[in-house]
Amino acid sequence: MNFDVIVVGAGLAGLVATAELADAGKKVLLLDQEPESNIGGQAWWSFGGLFLVDSPEQRRIGIKDSKELAWQDWLGAAGFDREDDEDYWGKKWAEAYVDFAAGEKREWLYAMGVRFFPVVGWAERGGYLAEGHGNSVPRFHIVWGTGPGIVKPFEERVRKEIKNDLVDYRPRHRVNELITDNGTVFGVRGNILVPSSALRGEASSREVAGDFEFHSKAVMVTSGGIGGNHELIRKNWPVRLGKPPKNMVSGVPEHVDGRMLAITEKAGGRIVNRDRMWHYTEGIKNWDPVWPNHGIRILPGPSSLWLDAKGRRFPAPNFPGFDTLGTLEAIQATGYDYSWFILTQKIIEKEFALSGSEQNPDLTGKSIKKVLSRVLPGPTAPVKAFMDKGEDFIIANTLPELIAGMNKLTGDNLLNLSDIERQIRARDREMDNQFTKDLQITALRGARKYLGDKLIRVAPPHKILDPKNGPLIAVRLNIVSRKTLGGLQTDLSGRVLSSSGGPVPGLYAAGEVSGFGGGGVHGYRSLEGTFVGGCLFTGRQAGRALARELD
Repeated sequence: MNFDVIVVGAGLAGLVATAELADAGKKVLLLDQEPESNIGGQAWWSFGGLFLVDSPEQRRIGIKDSKELAWQDWLGAAGFDREDDEDYWGKKWAEAYVDFAAGEKREWLYAMGVRFFPVVGWAERGGYLAEGHGNSVPRFHIVWGTGPGIVKPFEERVRKEIKNDLVDYRPRHRVNELITDNGTVFGVRGNILVPSSALRGEASSREVAGDFEFHSKAVMVTSGGIGGNHELIRKNWPVRLGKPPKNMVSGVPEHVDGRMLAITEKAGGRIVNRDRMWHYTEGIKNWDPVWPNHGIRILPGPSSLWLDAKGRRFPAPNFPGFDTLGTLEAIQATGYDYSWFILTQKIIEKEFALSGSEQNPDLTGKSIKKVLSRVLPGPTAPVKAFMDKGEDFIIANTLPELIAGMNKLTGDNLLNLSDIERQIRARDREMDNQFTKDLQITALRGARKYLGDKLIRVAPPHKILDPKNGPLIAVRLNIVSRKTLGGLQTDLSGRVLSSSGGPVPGLYAAGEVSGFGGGGVHGYRSLEGTFVGGCLFTGRQAGRALARELD
């Protein structure tokens, strides 16, 4: 068969690129090692948050945003410091992405039927100075339908082109080699794996049923990152974040193994910023796991008291939802790879959300009635299930009972009741006035000046040890693996570059495997809502550029 392009990976970036190529009349072979149940990849499991700038949703709720403010925040978060080399293209992609987020991104998605929840979330609040890390304003737009809602229009576009014979989609095809001739990539070789009935996210067989070899005018790699490969994460772990954690939970299925990075590197592609990665600090073990070591991230509001493994409160700005990697560094410096939230019933019912499409059935199922039930007393049903069945949750009426349960859970016996009680009482005394020197309390009071936070995200300030706010709740927080911020270096057309700086003929990349653009669009830190968005943007850019190249 004759193909114009072979796309390796049927995640969101692969679907977007395939749709764009097929719309331009190009014949595309779409390969993926997993069964068809996994089409859409990690985006399907996501909360569906997208970074948008100066959107109608922001303006309706009183948020004043601008491209200039967003770019200021992006630079403050990214901290690009390899601009002559590894960051050169990542920074160019970043500027293009902010333009996209402030421009046609929403309109493009809206035309395909994508709609947004009206309250904009405030992720990565920062807590530093104006030019430091963090979003100055809320920008986290939740797709109505969450991850499946963002995957659906692109899957539909691809399936339409399958019927039009412009796309040939072949799951269970694992690429082992990019075929080259004098440095030009013109095809792929690999194994056909036995059919699998594994459901989405479940481990599938690696038994080989046969081999394949396909040729094309170009190959595009859209195979994702390394989040499911803890060995590779530890190998690339940056010294600045301390020692790699001995224990992590997995925020992605085990097939997110990064194998195509090495395969593409062998064909001449350059990998940059290997030491940049994004792992969350608020992971809990899934009581009903889909994949091995399945972890779920808590999306916390700002009120919970955050303590290290020995019960010491983290210093500012290591508050819930402020600086993911800053807090990860602080946790790793303790010598332990877990930490604790202590909170109240009032906090958990207002502030706890869980990341992932499956943990938000109201938003995923587009049920207005169920969404409105979030304002009723009590936690959401998924949070309540973790409280009842999750091993990381402890609930008690008194602080001595709570601390005893925390020590029993870990078996480390590191927590001292009097030390923790002293810190909580000191914090509670600061509640007696509307002003305080405690920056976390100042921050949560400031957050409630934003209507979205006041309505559904931030609990009214209150004393943790006041029994009327109870019961008390403790949550053990694990490190949960997630995203790869470095990757294959690409130019603004998605062409993979070699170590000499020039493009590898016939080789393109998009999505997480390319560091969401240029080998590292985020630099050191993400502003959130930019992972799914990065797959959308790079898939679109690379697909359209390659289609023009082939004309």
